[in-house]
Order: sequence, then C-alpha cells, then structure tokens
Amino acid sequence: MEEHEFPGRQGEVVSHRATHRCYLMCRPTHFDVTDSETPWMDPDEPVDTAQAVSQWEHLRDSLRALGHTVEELPAQPGLPDMVFAANGATVIDGRVLGARFSYRNRAPETDAHRAWFRSHGIAFHDPQHANEGEGDYAVTASHLLAGYGFRTTPAAHAEAREFFGRPVLGLELVEPRYYHLDTALTVLDPATDQIIYYPGAFSPDSRATLRRLFPDALHATAADAAALGLNAVSDGLHVLLPHTAHGLFPTLRDRGFQPVGVNVSELTKGGGGVKCCVLELRGLPLKP
Repeated sequence: MEEHEFPGRQGEVVSHRATHRCYLMCRPTHFDVTDSETPWMDPDEPVDTAQAVSQWEHLRDSLRALGHTVEELPAQPGLPDMVFAANGATVIDGRVLGARFSYRNRAPETDAHRAWFRSHGIAFHDPQHANEGEGDYAVTASHLLAGYGFRTTPAAHAEAREFFGRPVLGLELVEPRYYHLDTALTVLDPATDQIIYYPGAFSPDSRATLRRLFPDALHATAADAAALGLNAVSDGLHVLLPHTAHGLFPTLRDRGFQPVGVNVSELTKGGGGVKCCVLELRGLPLKP
C-alpha cells in the first residue's frame, strides 16, 4: 500500500502509510427519510433514491480503487437506514459485537448483520446494553473511544471493555447534531493515535480528556463539522470525507494526509455521511 513522508512540525520526518482494510457496506436500495430521529432529517424533504445509490456506488468504488476490500450487506425492504452499515456492529481483532439500537424501528438491522456474519462463519455477539456500533465506537492504538449521551449508553462501555479486552474511553456528546461519535471525531491513523475532532460536540470534561490524551489532535471548525466532515474514513493515509468540508482539506494535507472528497449529499439527508456507510471488518479472515 502507499506511503507518504512529510516534514513534521518540529522538523522531523513523519510518514503515513495506507494499510489494506476490509469494509462492509449496504446499498441504499430502500433509502428514505421517514422520521426525524436526528436534526439532520426532514421527512418533508424529498429523497432521490437513485442519486443516493449513485453516490454510494462512487464511495464504494473509491475505496476499492485505493486497494481496499468492500463486502456488501444485502439491503432489506422496510429498513431505510440500512445504508448506514457502520451502526450495525463493531469489529476488532476478528471479534464482532452487534448493535442494540436505541430506536425500535432500526432493531431489524441487527438481525441482518447477524445473518451476514454467521453466513460467513463468523461469531456474532448480541449485546445487553444499547450501543450503535461504530457510530459510537472508534479504535485507536491505546483506547476504544466510546461516545455516549444520545444513543449508546455508558453501561455498554463496560460490556465492550470486557468483550474486546481493551480500555474504553467514554466521551460525552452534548450537541444534538452530533448524536454519534463518528459525526464529531475521526481516527486518522490508529497506529499513532492521530485523531481529528470538533471540540464543541463534547462536554467540558470530555474535551479536557481529549486534550490530555491526544495533545497532537487536529481540531475541526464548526463549519466543517456541520458539513459532516468528521464522518470520514481513513486508511492511515487517504481520508475520504464529504467534499463540502472545505476547511479540512488543507488541515489534513498539512499533517501529511491525502484527503479525498466525495459527494454524499443525498445520504446526508438521513443524518449520515461517509463513515456511517462503512463498517470496518478488523481482523476478519476475508480475502483482499
């Protein structure tokens, strides 16, 4: 995979390397906005499903063009949010923790994820407490970052810690527009704990924790967060993000990353962006 070296802020040579990833995505065949679960959603605003499919296909093809494997989860009628596959599970070291959705209408999505993993011979753990998969869990080298405040409950953190055997860092979300962690924070390079986040999405205590544990983190502006610019996918070098998050492009390039803008405007009507569509299958025995 590709590697890029650049001069660091103190003159040292820093390198970022893209590593092969395996992802799970779900075509938005039945995508629609039928309620107002998030401030982004307006059932009165028309949704162009064909355009959503086209944008989704471009995102999938962009990931594949970078050398990554993309598996597809079959869409199910009556489940308009299934396109946001990242919410259905969390996968670390080949272990799969399923989601337990806060909204009952999304509960059948867990059944679809469970069926897909089991059809591939992969064990699927059903949780006891509400969590919405990678919507609220993000993996770094030192922690499993865990959002709470709107969807995932703090009780789920202990369950994730025990299941994955990793330290869990709870981060409280307080701004309704950033109802999931993946709308307010992106792990750019898990190997080096490099992240970018929007401070305004977090409580004062959580902001202080992020400053202490991630002193070299990048910060996003309110405008770029509002463009769902932090709902992004990184392979350690390339960062796929909404093309409208204009301010993040120079910020990422300055740190040696290569931003790749994609148009997900139709999918944003459902409250999700790039990352919401992409579940990373870490450590699973799936072929490149």
